[in-house]
Amino acid sequence: MNPPTRPLIPEQRHQEILRLLRREGVLSIRNLTDYMNVSHMTVRRDITALEELGQVASVPGGVRLADWTSQEPPREREFRAQLELPRKQAIAELAAQFVENDMVVFLDAGTTCQSVVPYLGGLKNLTVVTNDFYVVTSLFAFPNVETIHTGGVVDPSSASSCGRIAADAVKGINIDLFFLSTGTWNMSRGVTTPSLDKVEIKLAALEASSSCFLLADSTKFGTVSKFRVAPLDKLDAVVTDDQLPREMQESIRELGVSVHVAALPSRALHGTSGVSI
Repeated sequence: MNPPTRPLIPEQRHQEILRLLRREGVLSIRNLTDYMNVSHMTVRRDITALEELGQVASVPGGVRLADWTSQEPPREREFRAQLELPRKQAIAELAAQFVENDMVVFLDAGTTCQSVVPYLGGLKNLTVVTNDFYVVTSLFAFPNVETIHTGGVVDPSSASSCGRIAADAVKGINIDLFFLSTGTWNMSRGVTTPSLDKVEIKLAALEASSSCFLLADSTKFGTVSKFRVAPLDKLDAVVTDDQLPREMQESIRELGVSVHVAALPSRALHGTSGVSI
């Protein structure tokens, strides 16, 4: 973060705090005092003013955006499957446009990657590798798609498998395109996950793939989990929805990562389509 070169008036500080929070998700009071070179009390007053406007929420020792959460998302598959369906479907439809005939594609475990499956049926000589049991059963409707499940230790809460066995299976496959999923991602920490076992298979797929696209909606941005998978600059592209702030899209681009933005259905009804940035 590059600090301001001159003192800021309160309104400027408020806008700067919001800008930083959109980038980082959560910031400590110490981060903000050091960055803006102001007192602890000044930062506290700024946070109080933003809280009264409903724009931020205090957390122990710091602050976060009011409309985003730094908590881990629910892990139970049945619950997650009902969350943000329009976003998932819009992202999945746009992501599927990058899949071509004769490819080997890895679909990571998760409901967003599962949403890609219906768009794959018309492709020829396609192979899908996955650790997600729901992806496998969804592909039963497309017998022309060759399906490989990685095996591994079963996680009932996510209906997927992970661990060393799954990772070793992935290492033996040449993957053209890896669709990576996550419930938590931000600029400073990249892609994270609550399970160390899931890190292993995600890293194996990343290593085995020619290209890696992160499929993650904007509601998950600015959040973080315990274990780090990869920084954003290790990705080739991010596929997200048009509610991710433009500034964040540009920040990701500056890392050398493409950003592909899917229009949400309400906007698509007015003639807006997914665009690449």
